[in-house]
Amino acid sequence: MDIRFKISSIFLICFTVLVGCKSSKALVDGEKSLGLTTKEVIKANAKKAADFKTLHSKVRVVYTQENKSQTHTVTLRMLKDQVIWINSTLNLIRAKITPEKVSFYNKLDNTYFDGDYGYLSDILGTELDFKKLQNLLLGNAIFDLDKETYVMSVHNDAYLFQPKNQLNLFELFYIINPSHFKIDSQQLSQPTESRFLQVDYLNYQEVDKQSLPENLKIIALEGDQETIIEIAYKSVSLNEDLRYPFKIPSGFDEIILK
Repeated sequence: MDIRFKISSIFLICFTVLVGCKSSKALVDGEKSLGLTTKEVIKANAKKAADFKTLHSKVRVVYTQENKSQTHTVTLRMLKDQVIWINSTLNLIRAKITPEKVSFYNKLDNTYFDGDYGYLSDILGTELDFKKLQNLLLGNAIFDLDKETYVMSVHNDAYLFQPKNQLNLFELFYIINPSHFKIDSQQLSQPTESRFLQVDYLNYQEVDKQSLPENLKIIALEGDQETIIEIAYKSVSLNEDLRYPFKIPSGFDEIILK
């Protein structure tokens, strides 16, 4: 497996879904409300933002690129606004993501990475930071919704948001469900770079009265190369006391990204 495949596999595991937990239940679509104002939809969406201190889950991800697929099962821990921690079976691969940096090591080939968000930004085709990553994980808008900077329309029985003035480097769209007011899809494209990222939140569930994603499908295009990631959480719990241990083993070789 090449370096890009390994790092993107580890990173994209973070785009999670939460299924099969006894304390959770499906978030059922109610009656559609398609007559709301922009301000009302943004307010309803904000009320649905998950509020918790920590999250713990087992996560299953299927990563497909060039007709080759890999399946990973990992442990995910999150300390909201501070840490995203990932650990694979037998501790072979471990990653720790903070607002300051991205770190991981791989015991399969005795390598490690300890650096900034530049490479992950390159994978997604847009500038990435901790807040944007956390928003994607939780089904929130990657860039904060603001009625002063977005225009809203009704498209295919859902609310479509886009910036009043599309950004210089890429185009951005959000689709908000008119029943539960969580995001159904967010899409970023860079036409000049032939890049496209689409994150579809196929289902949501309620966990301890918090609305969280249940099923995700990520489609990333760069030129003629397509990457598809399908993700499922097998269990989830909130607000437990968690640890986030991370120490790069001695003797490992640093991955230098150019």
